[in-house]
Amino acid sequence: MAALLFIPIAAPLVAAGLAAIFGWRRWTAIVTALSALAILAAGGALAFFTDGEVVVDPHHLLRADALTSTMLLVIGAVATLACLASIGYIDAELADDHTSPQGARLYGVLLPLFLAAMSLSVMAMSIGVMWVGIEATTVVTAFLVGHRRTRAALEATWKYVIICSFGIALAFLGTVLAYFAGTTTGEPGNHSLDIDVLLSGAARLDPRVTSLAAALLLLGYGAKAGLVPFHTWLADAHSQAPAPVSALMSGVLLSVAFYALLRVKSIIDLTLGEGFMRVGLIVMGLLTLAVAALLLVVQTDFKRMLAYSSMENMGIVAIAAAIGTRLAVAALLLHVLAHGVAKALVFVSSGAIQGAHGSTAIANVRAVLSRSPLVGSAFTLGLVVLLGLPPFAMFASEWGVARALTAENFGWLLGAMLVFVAIAFAGLVRAGSSMLLGAPQAGEAPFSAPRAIRATLVLGIGLSIALCFSIGPLTHLLDAAATTLGAGR
Repeated sequence: MAALLFIPIAAPLVAAGLAAIFGWRRWTAIVTALSALAILAAGGALAFFTDGEVVVDPHHLLRADALTSTMLLVIGAVATLACLASIGYIDAELADDHTSPQGARLYGVLLPLFLAAMSLSVMAMSIGVMWVGIEATTVVTAFLVGHRRTRAALEATWKYVIICSFGIALAFLGTVLAYFAGTTTGEPGNHSLDIDVLLSGAARLDPRVTSLAAALLLLGYGAKAGLVPFHTWLADAHSQAPAPVSALMSGVLLSVAFYALLRVKSIIDLTLGEGFMRVGLIVMGLLTLAVAALLLVVQTDFKRMLAYSSMENMGIVAIAAAIGTRLAVAALLLHVLAHGVAKALVFVSSGAIQGAHGSTAIANVRAVLSRSPLVGSAFTLGLVVLLGLPPFAMFASEWGVARALTAENFGWLLGAMLVFVAIAFAGLVRAGSSMLLGAPQAGEAPFSAPRAIRATLVLGIGLSIALCFSIGPLTHLLDAAATTLGAGR
């Protein structure tokens, strides 16, 4: 089993090496897509064969449990869609002279490096190595956000780098303090940041140092997850990045950053009690949900609209994490998986819409369903999933969060959350119906998308529908992941 731990990192690194040597080729892009499938397969194999038990590599660098397996499934599923869409995207960019062969080569190298960094983040034995992995995602995605090299893309890149670097710096300071606190457990210094060591010695950590570390880690990783108050980078970066990269950033990167918060919270709760992190997560989650909902109502750009939808869902995830019961955490993880697939579907289809119209303004897009049935159907299905309508998985996850809030007597929080979700619902329906419905006007010709993107949309539609029937089989894995985080109720 330990050999499986290296596959999610090694496979994309091999793909990056081939792209660096041979440049952007159809076969190197296919190898990158296969590396994403390898991550998905490794996550499934770890979930099936280990049955939630912790697996550690012989060098004590990597570990996997049920939570790791769940996150690898999320990364693998969304990355497979994004890598497949990238084939059509870069081929179209090259054909239209919107990018150079050197730019395509760089994209081909950075995309699998992005996957490797995210895999490392969720498989690291040490929260120090986890920080390194998340910092690596910032460096890699900065170049991907600025891929088009337009003024807007470069501005978004700098904003992303500055804000996320500040957040990661806070997380670094929190990690250093956690190391200092961890040395009091009696373990050797090179193991004092290991997740299992911190969990076993949590009762012996200095409460004052640990509380400061927790606050810094919450703010730092919260910035990377798009939570208020360090959320302002998100809409700019997601709207300017290539559509497949936006799918990865929105569908996976935010969740990987939140994975780090979940790992930290499981340790902090044992040292300071559940109330310390709960208050911070409730405040940040509710504020994030409120800001996202209000911005969705007035949004005029459909890619920014999708970015604010990601903020809304991260707000829901933060509230579920704050409750921290087994039901809440299991619902949170299902939400992350369903949101990742749906967001990949809508971002890839939005790329096709943007290419056909030369604009991301909602007012410039009409009658997509009648002009491009596949692209329109994919965008519609993705929005329906994001709206939390039955029978899709996000309906089940949001219902689970609501039940968890009710069971823990957080009725006031549930009421506030539902108000903001309803506002966001109205904003998405208004913008989506404006883009999708109606009859084509004069000059509005039918449009399509490259074959690889069409294949991605079909696969994404299939995955979204399959998740409706996979909640039962996933229940055991999600419950085991919640137990891993110490959610006993």
